[in-house]
Parts: sequence; structure tokens; C-alpha cells
Amino acid sequence: MGFFMGVERQIAAAGVCAAGGFMAWAVRGRSSGVFGPSVWRGDRRRRAVALTFDDGPSEQTPRILEILSRHGVTATFFQVGRNVERLPQVAREVRHGGHAIGNHSHTHALLSLRGARFIEQELRRAQDTIEEHTGERPRWFRAPYGVRWFGVGAAQRQLQLMGVMWTIIGYDWKLRADAIVKRVAGGISNGAIVCLHDGRELRAQPDIGETVEAVRRLVPLLLDQGYTFETIGQLICPTN
Repeated sequence: MGFFMGVERQIAAAGVCAAGGFMAWAVRGRSSGVFGPSVWRGDRRRRAVALTFDDGPSEQTPRILEILSRHGVTATFFQVGRNVERLPQVAREVRHGGHAIGNHSHTHALLSLRGARFIEQELRRAQDTIEEHTGERPRWFRAPYGVRWFGVGAAQRQLQLMGVMWTIIGYDWKLRADAIVKRVAGGISNGAIVCLHDGRELRAQPDIGETVEAVRRLVPLLLDQGYTFETIGQLICPTN
């Protein structure tokens, strides 16, 4: 009897671990669509990639824009509503540079354990703010920290947003430029979506020097390898 009870406890524990593992993947797994429709890479048959930048706009965003302009490439900037309110002119510079703008919530709040009403308001306020100041209403949404939750899917449907994760994340908020370049260049492939940051959550005057230097090296490196740079819309929907 004791043997069978022990086995039952082990099976129950394994079930709990499996459920926990599934939930972790559902919340932050790059290929997860559990909490709403989401993409994490484009067509592997096309030698195209998408650079994406989160947490902006910031006072340092123009440094990124200058590099992209110099090489004639486009990117997608997932902007935070409150940062757009603080720096509307920089937000407009992103659009005027031919880049796409995505929704990265209004306050960069962690959405896990939040209610559906809070989540919907975070996404809606960012949509309205970005449209007000740039004239562009986002089609794409990236959750802060890549964390989705119950209610995200409903908010995306209401606002006609498609979720976007990434193929490669540069960890550029903590790595030096050499390591960022090595990580991205080492993982790049056809259809890859690269996640970097032109801001640091809601901070004013963030230090993104390592990101800027990494972008300065990565863009010509990948162009030399035959990659083209596209916005998320172009990468996911090539006919757009």
C-alpha cells in the first residue's frame, strides 16, 4: 500500500511540474499563441530579417535612426505610450524615417496576474496615444517583458492587434556590444525577428550606448551576408 501511495504522489508531482512547464511556455514561450495570436519569425525561404526595438521612444532613439538611415534599412519600433507622451517629436521621427510603430503597452507594466480590464486599458491607451502623436495606429503588439496573460487575446482582438515575439533577443540591456553582436549574428537566419531596445522601460535619458554600437556593427554585417531588412508587416505579410 505504501508503495502505491508513493507512486501516486510521484505521478501527482509530475503532473504539477508538467502543468507549470506548460504555463511558463504559454506565458513567455516565443512560439506560444495560448494567450492570443502571435508570430515569432517570418518565412524561412526569404533572406530577410526584421530588426525590432522596444521601450522607446527615448532621447537616444535618434542615434539608432541615424544608423538605419545611413544604410537605407527599416525597422519596427514597439513604443510605450507614456514615452510617446514625453517625447512625441521623437516618436514622429520614427514614422517619418519610414519605420513601423508597434504597441508596447502604455506604462510598460508586467501583465501577468493582471485583470482583463487593466490589460485592455494598457493596450488601448497606447494605441490612442501613438495614433494621436504619430498619425499611425499600430497593427502589432509586443507585451512588456514578452509576458502574455489571460485577457491579452481579447484586447488584441478588440484593437485588431497581432502579437509579436522574437526569434533572437539581444539582451542588450545587460550585455556589451561585442556580446550582443555575437549573439545576434550567431543566431540569425532567414525570417528572423531580432529584439533590441532603444529605451529602458520608462527611464528618461537611458544609457543605450551598447545597443547603438551593436546596431552600428550588425547592420552592415548582415547586409554583407545578403540579408535585407524589413518591417514586421513586410516580413510577415510580404505582399503588403
